Amino acid sequence: MTHPEIVRALIALLSAFFVAMLSSTVVATALPRMMGDLNGDQTAYTWTITATLLANAATTPIFGKLADMYNKKVLVQWSIVVFVAGSVLAGFTHSVALLLVARTIQGVAMGALTAMAMAIMAVMIAPRERGRYSAYMAVTMGLATAGGPLLGGFLVDSAWGWRSTFFVPVPIAIVSLILIQRTLHLPHTPRKQAIDFLGAFLLAAGVTLILVWISFAGKPDYYDWISWQTAAMVGGGVIVLAAFVLVERRAAAPVISLDIISERTTALAIAASICVGVAMFASTSFLGQYFQVARGETPTVSGLLMLPMIAGNMTGSVLSGRLISATGRWRRFLILGTLLLVLAFGLLATIDHATSLWLIGAYLVVLGLGLGMLMQNLVLAVQNNVGSKDVGTASASVAFFRSFGGAVGVAVLGSLLGTRVQDLTKTRVTEHLAEQARAGHPVDPRALEGGGGGSTLDLAAMPDWLSEIVRGAYGDGMAFLFLITGGLAVLAFVAVLFIREKELRRTIDLEPAAEKGATTAPGGLADPAGA
Repeated sequence: MTHPEIVRALIALLSAFFVAMLSSTVVATALPRMMGDLNGDQTAYTWTITATLLANAATTPIFGKLADMYNKKVLVQWSIVVFVAGSVLAGFTHSVALLLVARTIQGVAMGALTAMAMAIMAVMIAPRERGRYSAYMAVTMGLATAGGPLLGGFLVDSAWGWRSTFFVPVPIAIVSLILIQRTLHLPHTPRKQAIDFLGAFLLAAGVTLILVWISFAGKPDYYDWISWQTAAMVGGGVIVLAAFVLVERRAAAPVISLDIISERTTALAIAASICVGVAMFASTSFLGQYFQVARGETPTVSGLLMLPMIAGNMTGSVLSGRLISATGRWRRFLILGTLLLVLAFGLLATIDHATSLWLIGAYLVVLGLGLGMLMQNLVLAVQNNVGSKDVGTASASVAFFRSFGGAVGVAVLGSLLGTRVQDLTKTRVTEHLAEQARAGHPVDPRALEGGGGGSTLDLAAMPDWLSEIVRGAYGDGMAFLFLITGGLAVLAFVAVLFIREKELRRTIDLEPAAEKGATTAPGGLADPAGA
């Protein structure tokens, strides 16, 4: 394809990708207000994010395989229609349960769009040239990531309310459908293979069991970490995932090819992607909660405070992409990116409810630079090792583990945050009541009824003194989450250290001559006529 043809096709493709990303970022700043109106707690807050990530992770490998078998253009258009349906349903919800269903539908569509975007780019652009086009992807992600929170904050603070955040992507999705129909024209060779539905079911079931266990274990109203429920869920999840591995070893067209993911570069890239997924989703999910709950900022201001991370992300992605295309070397940027992640989370682990916002902004620039150098380049390293017929499966495998890592990370960190906040709140409330009693101003214990002890995010329903305690608990508890995430960043650094660099090829496929049906003449030269 010529450069103008690639640009036109990318604009159509990235418009759909922009819609998927916007659905997450525009809602992020609305979640605290949303949970307050729907009477949701920290668990509901976490699962509103986790449900989308889980559906995204479970369906990405499936659509990656479908991308290798069926018409990619039709699949992209189908996923946009499903996404619109989920958005409309979420906009009309009046309960947390229905909201989770709608977010799950959105997650399915996002999984399809993620797999399609990576697979289509891989069959249009050779790995060596792909870096120069990463600027388009970086700008798209930057606009969605930066504009989403700002737009979401504006809508939440306006008369339209948080429900309008689900309706905003709908007209953009319709435009993207039209653009894709008119500009995206890809040759397609059907491949008749059986879809591994059993493997897909086992994968989704095993992952869901583990995530449900993580989300509710240790909660006073549910079950302890060591209990029969824990044994049943963890044991069941391990058995189901073991069955998934056995099925994939024998499947003719596995959802996740064990041969592909066991290759050294792919395996190490996947390990790093899991850690990067936790870093990416945890930072964007909980930083918005920190700014609004702990610091008392409005959703609009919360979106503005995320801009330093977005600027760093765009800068890191564009610069590394340009340099990779110029030199063909990519490993150095993976190493530098993971080092920046370690540094950023080490700094964020020092914040509390009174840390200067300017200082936090500087930390977020470092975090954004690291993420920008890692997210697309880890996928690029894997795509460079496979042919065009397997690029959808390989790309989707990396995206799956990144989304799965993010889903598990958000669930675990959300559970730890909820427990940490409740412990800090109870301790500080006890101290406050004791001080008031000594001063001759006892507080009516009934003021704590209604889940005020840090389990609800409806701070407006709390007495002023209690809401201040809860805000402080959230601010001080956030540093603990970033400390854990920093440890995962260290693991990502170790993984990329052991990746062997292979110079990026300048061809779409591993063997372009064989792909075109040409034969090889004596002396090793391709003979187009097949003589």
